[in-house]
Amino acid sequence: MRGSNFVAFLTVQGFIAGIVFGVLQSDSAEDFLIYVLLISTFFYLFAHLCVGFYFQTLGVKAHSFPKHSHERSLDGYVREINRREQFIDAYYANKDELLSGDERRKA
Repeated sequence: MRGSNFVAFLTVQGFIAGIVFGVLQSDSAEDFLIYVLLISTFFYLFAHLCVGFYFQTLGVKAHSFPKHSHERSLDGYVREINRREQFIDAYYANKDELLSGDERRKA
């Protein structure tokens, strides 16, 4: 999840919590608005704090993706699959001959 998405998600959660708390605790519209704004602001700042600490502890990775070694191993897999497909195709092409040869041996 991107950091901006997390901030937006937690801000909306704070807004909803502010509405619930405001409805339960406020006596006037001004109190309701103050509760919603304060709680939403707290959740917004808390989200930025969490994202900042997350990216600080994540660290920057200096290595690159080993593309050439992955391509070599994938090419090997493709060759192995093609070899097995040829073997299976050859078996199905000669299946009738192989089965009729086994029946003649049994008879």
